[in-house]
Amino acid sequence: MNDMEHGQGHIVEAAILLKVWGALLALTGLLVGASLVSPTLAVAAMLTLTPIKAWLVLYYFMHIKYEGPLLRGMVLIALSVLVIFIGMMFLDLAFR
Repeated sequence: MNDMEHGQGHIVEAAILLKVWGALLALTGLLVGASLVSPTLAVAAMLTLTPIKAWLVLYYFMHIKYEGPLLRGMVLIALSVLVIFIGMMFLDLAFR
């Protein structure tokens, strides 16, 4: 029997969570710094760094790391559909 059958869940070490939190703070600092430099750099940084931050939150704080392939696949499909819709919105705005 594994830990989940006993209702204990996953225990992540505090050191790992603190490292992830530090990475999130650093990435947020980069986003703020990019927004102070230029609007174009801010958009580029936001489109690249925000998915990295979201992945860190999903993977470590929401424990997707410990889930099975079915749930991981469902999350991947949902995020892929979101990316497609956001891309379609940018295409619509670009050709108005």
